[in-house]
Amino acid sequence: FRRVLFRSAGKSTMFNVISGFLRPDSGQIIIDGQDATNMPQIHRSALVSKVMQDPRVGTMENMTIFENMAFAFKRGQSRGLRPFFNNSNRQFFQKKLQMLNMGLENLMDELVSNLSGGQRQAISLVMSILADSKILLLDEITSALDPGSSEAIMQLTAKIIKEEKRTCIMITHNMDQAINYGDRLLLLKNGVFIADYDADAKSRLNYATLASDFL
Repeated sequence: FRRVLFRSAGKSTMFNVISGFLRPDSGQIIIDGQDATNMPQIHRSALVSKVMQDPRVGTMENMTIFENMAFAFKRGQSRGLRPFFNNSNRQFFQKKLQMLNMGLENLMDELVSNLSGGQRQAISLVMSILADSKILLLDEITSALDPGSSEAIMQLTAKIIKEEKRTCIMITHNMDQAINYGDRLLLLKNGVFIADYDADAKSRLNYATLASDFL
């Protein structure tokens, strides 16, 4: 961001400004050296992908895994599924799903409504990296999951981001996740970034010191 003012207090405003659903009151949004401040949202979506906190929102339950992925593959373009129903794209999607080690690459024609919350969130992660976006936004992606699924999704996320070499911004209220994942940590309070830890400083953090800094 370049001198961006968040008149609202929070993280959702920040993500909506980055993704183009809101325009900042002042300042600029620079993505990969490009001024995206006034860029139409449909064009911004080619630069920014997002995983929602609720997997029911991030996936379309009455469509198959293949159809969901075909739809996500056309992010930032005019959408239409018919041209993407071919073996080449099916194989590409299957290869991406293999990153999950869940066997979902063998269930391409399964309705998403038949999957668990963890499986749906894992698919949302893969869908977010199908297009070559510059920034991946993760909005409390484990908040709707049970503890076991949450940790599995976080480990998958870390693996995918590393393998795909993606720039990622994650919002979380989970202090353990804030400490254990990512190369940089910023604390946001009342619309202001009150602390900034680089990788070295993060390595020395614990729950108590982070909580005291935030309070």
